[in-house]
Amino acid sequence: MKKKRKLLIPAILGVSLMLSGCTLTTKDEQAHSKPSGDGNRFDIELLALSSGETDANIVRDQLTKNGFNVKLNLQPDFGSYKAQQDAGNFDIVLSGWTTVTGNPDYAVRSLFKTGGDYSIMADKEIDELIEKASTQTQGQYTDTYKQLEQKLVFDKAYIAPLFTSIKSQAFNQEVLKKDAVRLSKSRSLPWEELDFNDAGKRAKEPIILQSPIPTLTSLDPIKGNDGSINIINTNMYVRLLNLTDDDKLTAEGSLSYNFAIAEGNTDYYFILRDDINFAQIKDKLAVDTGERVGADDVIFSLQRAKDKNSVPNHRTYTLHEHIKNVELVTDPAVLDSIKQTGSSETVKSGLEKGLGAKISALVPDKKQANSKEGKYQVVKLTTINPFPQVLNYLAHQSAGIVSKKQVESINKYDVAKFDVNKDIPYGDQNTVTEGAKYNNTLFTSGPYILSYKNDYEAIFQKNPAYMAGTKHEPKVNTIKTRFIKDADSSLSALRSGEIHLFYSVPETKFDIVKNDSKLSLQTTPSNAVSYLLFNTKNREVAKSADLRKAVLYSINQDEFLAYYKNNKFKAVSTLSPIVQTGLELKADAGKAKEFLNAYKAGKK
Repeated sequence: MKKKRKLLIPAILGVSLMLSGCTLTTKDEQAHSKPSGDGNRFDIELLALSSGETDANIVRDQLTKNGFNVKLNLQPDFGSYKAQQDAGNFDIVLSGWTTVTGNPDYAVRSLFKTGGDYSIMADKEIDELIEKASTQTQGQYTDTYKQLEQKLVFDKAYIAPLFTSIKSQAFNQEVLKKDAVRLSKSRSLPWEELDFNDAGKRAKEPIILQSPIPTLTSLDPIKGNDGSINIINTNMYVRLLNLTDDDKLTAEGSLSYNFAIAEGNTDYYFILRDDINFAQIKDKLAVDTGERVGADDVIFSLQRAKDKNSVPNHRTYTLHEHIKNVELVTDPAVLDSIKQTGSSETVKSGLEKGLGAKISALVPDKKQANSKEGKYQVVKLTTINPFPQVLNYLAHQSAGIVSKKQVESINKYDVAKFDVNKDIPYGDQNTVTEGAKYNNTLFTSGPYILSYKNDYEAIFQKNPAYMAGTKHEPKVNTIKTRFIKDADSSLSALRSGEIHLFYSVPETKFDIVKNDSKLSLQTTPSNAVSYLLFNTKNREVAKSADLRKAVLYSINQDEFLAYYKNNKFKAVSTLSPIVQTGLELKADAGKAKEFLNAYKAGKK
């Protein structure tokens, strides 16, 4: 994140989940939260993937010191882990989130708001604080987010923070052009900029990346927000806006030439490019569909993004619930009559900045748009309340622009009666997986399109009609992603030349990369936070804040930082990398035992 959320959503769940584990626990050994037989210790079950035993071991040791008997429920893959989580077979789960949009609302809305895409909470006070902060400017919302963090972590202990991570990637600098490989704080790696040192390889050889997750949630950008598809969907669907490497909003490389905010902060205007067509796959090769990406596709995409009922299992609608309406503007005089927020300039002048030709006409049909003649399409987005953070959500992969015509031709099912065994929705991963069910119906607006995949790799082809002739045209014809489950194997593949780039290198492997002359390591502080998430449904921890606080004050973040050689940072919540609230979690064995005893006393 995802990020996103690694494995669960980042790259950013966009949403990134960082999970770890230890030795496998059998079903009979799995504990349910309860006082153990000796009457002094408390049994607690920790759910995690078995892909990173270190974090689970540290948590287990810290809880053991403070009166807990920790049982590990470790799952070998994401599917089985998610099934255990959905079934509620845990007291605490190693989890995480990457704020891939760079704004604080994204760091809390999906996770902690009642009805959020990934929320397992329902707390009116926290809901009110999330909504209040969303309407405030940066200078105003720090205190509100501090109040939210206080209630979320210290007053009610819904989560127990572990650390904030560094974002990293390593690549073979003998193969890849160094200044073509970007590492952004939030944005996923832009594939269109990747390039070989030897430009002669662009059409002949693939650039080879890696991913640990071979099962893709969905290639419909609104139906998933996890580490399996965040980077993929970000590179397959263009958006109205992008983020710079340091999380600033920009139209650069997006579907918009420019954007402008009108006075009142509820109306947002975007002037669209006319040099992108949708791509499709024929005989496993990318071809130009001849269909331009235009305003009708933007309106359709964002309207369905905000509508919870537009598709079954919609996992990103809360990111776009602030959108009230999206419409086409056809009268240039309207743009000239509205001032930009905080400026004496009009919206029209803001949209025209840097354009080769000023606006001569606004056309209703995308086929009529011609930027050289000053004929453009302008889209107006209106929010329910003043909400400038909506722009960050428009840079998220879930705001990717799909083809209205193609999606409507595929999604003919009744959403309310959707049958997973019969209905095949747009973006179903089975349609791009080699075998009897392969029937690739993707229409993508971004620089690349997925041709096919299997359990070993996924093959992406360059969109031949994506900003052709500009600096944003993809450099390399083919991107290949190898599915490699663990970090050690990924690093070995990088060092041997099997892959060219390893995304998200563990901090414990930095020295190996630095000592290999073929490799280059990139790092930057990230928006990824790891934490313990409590079961809020069917265990004792769901009923007792005292019990949750006993876990909270058992966590010693200094021990995590020491293990990772200070390549991790302290955290309080998912807000920590973005908003400095001044709050801090300090391990306190006395408090941990006090709260555990208070819980036990209440059960007598």
